[in-house]
Amino acid sequence: MSTFPQQDSSDLNDKDPEQLRIHSIETFGTHDGPGIRFIVFVQGCQFRCLYCHNPDTFDVKGGKFISLEEIEKRVIRQKPYFGDEGGITISGGEPLLHRKKLITLFKRLKEKGINTCLDSNGRLVNKEVEELLDYTDLLMLDVKHINDDWHHKLTTVSNSATLKLADLREKQGKKMWIRYVLVPGWSDQEEYLHELGQHFKDFKTIEKIEIQPYHKLGVHKWEALNMQYGLEGVNPPTAEEIEKAKNIFSQYFKEVHVN
Repeated sequence: MSTFPQQDSSDLNDKDPEQLRIHSIETFGTHDGPGIRFIVFVQGCQFRCLYCHNPDTFDVKGGKFISLEEIEKRVIRQKPYFGDEGGITISGGEPLLHRKKLITLFKRLKEKGINTCLDSNGRLVNKEVEELLDYTDLLMLDVKHINDDWHHKLTTVSNSATLKLADLREKQGKKMWIRYVLVPGWSDQEEYLHELGQHFKDFKTIEKIEIQPYHKLGVHKWEALNMQYGLEGVNPPTAEEIEKAKNIFSQYFKEVHVN
């Protein structure tokens, strides 16, 4: 078996400005942001998270194209179901690799009164990302680990950009949720849970932290892609382990939610 190599993702951002390369779409989603959401999972990611349940999104040349116009039409049709909180969520893969196109899409949707949300691992921070966040009502930031060495072990890359993106969002003064995958032996170390809490405890924009217990639902995809699954033998956290993490985070965040 092999691992999937890093790829040049520039085409996702720069080529075909009215076409978004996506993995899939979920309508009436309830787990990726507040209310009822129209969720677009974009293609391409530069993280190589050992537990990724959608490794088929790694490939920047995979997936399929959909026009920004088609997405806008479908979102507007669903608008009556959104209520006060719902809207569109762009997840992935990694949305920031498509930042120029998402600026265009979010501008159009904001004009139509649509709530916008990004679910991002914070892979990069630049002027385009900053502009995209200006049109983003909620940033759900996936913090894989607060310790950079452990972050490398889990994802193959540094967490520095992720933490810089959190700082940028805090400076903007706009809503943010933290999402944290709890993996026994990998991201459940008590000292690092406290360190994460200490890092973010004074942020004013963070409404809550979501604990996402590790699961094995995507293992078959790794096998189908002939890739080595990196957490073989690791089991999901027990109820006691989840409760322990929740109790620690509750010391630092006003709301802790277990997904």
